[in-house]
Amino acid sequence: MVIFGLKTCDSCRKAKGLLPGAELRDVRETPLSAAEIARFLEAFGEALVNRRSTTWRGLSEAERAGDPAGLLAAHPALMKRPVIEAGGRLYLGWGKDVQAALLGTGAAKA
Repeated sequence: MVIFGLKTCDSCRKAKGLLPGAELRDVRETPLSAAEIARFLEAFGEALVNRRSTTWRGLSEAERAGDPAGLLAAHPALMKRPVIEAGGRLYLGWGKDVQAALLGTGAAKA
């Protein structure tokens, strides 16, 4: 199981702590490949771009209008986090639905 995110992200750290054996891949230290970005965008569409982030607010209108794949390649912190790959499936975020799917019903306490 791989958690794609940032080592400084609270949600990513919570997921790592509750998912034994999961590897946290910091996308700033090890950027996503073009193929990974394309696969994540195919799975989640525009929801993959975190439009509430500080990074997003720092972009110009012209940058914001750019291609999501290009934005994510240039600004890894724009990715909504975490993206979790488990058992061949991709999950976005660390909400109750993802916790229930990965930890089992009623096991989520984060």
